[in-house]
Amino acid sequence: MSTIVVGADGSHGAEAALAFAVDEARLRGAELRLVSAWEIPAAVYETGFAPVPLDVSDFERLAQEALQRTVTDLRTAHPNLTITPVLRRGHPADVLVDEARSATLLVVGTRGLGGFRGLLLGSVSQGVAHHAPCPVLIVPSPS
Repeated sequence: MSTIVVGADGSHGAEAALAFAVDEARLRGAELRLVSAWEIPAAVYETGFAPVPLDVSDFERLAQEALQRTVTDLRTAHPNLTITPVLRRGHPADVLVDEARSATLLVVGTRGLGGFRGLLLGSVSQGVAHHAPCPVLIVPSPS
């Protein structure tokens, strides 16, 4: 069975990519590997202190909860689709490239949750386009 890897971060771009990846997985009879990467935001380190106690596990827990909601919704809407959720710590581009090593296709949105809104492509979509071990499809953000 072939595998389609798609990035999931809850952004509008990721939702568009997910919709495409679901359709493609259904057409190909492929497994859908739904990948969510989490990391500690740089702002946590930049200030030198946190005004409130910070539990690093909160970042992972929030990412896990968001991923689980997406998986639950997908399994309800597409009960015959094989979905493998993956949650990993690391930069999203690195995690997606690694998870795509045995994939048929890697699907990402043009823009995610990053802070550089003026760019045509986000850092993750650029990173996977340059380093992915399989074909990459970058889905335009909905207007």
